Amino acid sequence: MIQIGRTIISTELFDEQFMCDLAACKGACCVEGSSGAPLEESELDLLEQVYPHVKPYMTEEGIKSIEENGFFVVDQDGDYTTPLVNDAECAYTIFDADGTAKCGIEAAYLDKKIDWHKPISCHLYPIRIKALKDFDAVNYHKWHICKPACDCGAKLQMPVFRFCKSSIIRKYGEEYYEELEAAYRLWKAESY
Repeated sequence: MIQIGRTIISTELFDEQFMCDLAACKGACCVEGSSGAPLEESELDLLEQVYPHVKPYMTEEGIKSIEENGFFVVDQDGDYTTPLVNDAECAYTIFDADGTAKCGIEAAYLDKKIDWHKPISCHLYPIRIKALKDFDAVNYHKWHICKPACDCGAKLQMPVFRFCKSSIIRKYGEEYYEELEAAYRLWKAESY
């Protein structure tokens, strides 16, 4: 474990390799799992604000789920998450022509309809952050559906934290990321 500011970081972010391979997994992380995407409390109002701009991208089933459940739900662990469609995909999931699941919120962002990329938990994946009283625990989340991403990352020698560079900067800032890079270089020198 490494500490930067008020975060405790698992060295798995340095040791494990990762690079999304949508052609192989078809966006399974938007479809699989027992609950929707984790949401920060600060994102709850954002979902309502962006919804009119995201709705045109969404599936009929996703719209129906939002209308029935709201913009977010509280899961069995008491955490805020995105609602699901038939206990499967996130309500904000869209599908491209070959059936690859993607994010409707991100589609609206990329089309410059909104200025919010998507929930930070989705943007950071496979990094998961647990906010505790005195610090954030920053960990790597292993999931069997991401084996193609691990294989691709290994071929490209892409550590998890570098794959997540833009989302880490979005969450903690550029200076934080630079400290993370410095910690990685030190960790790597000490490991060999």
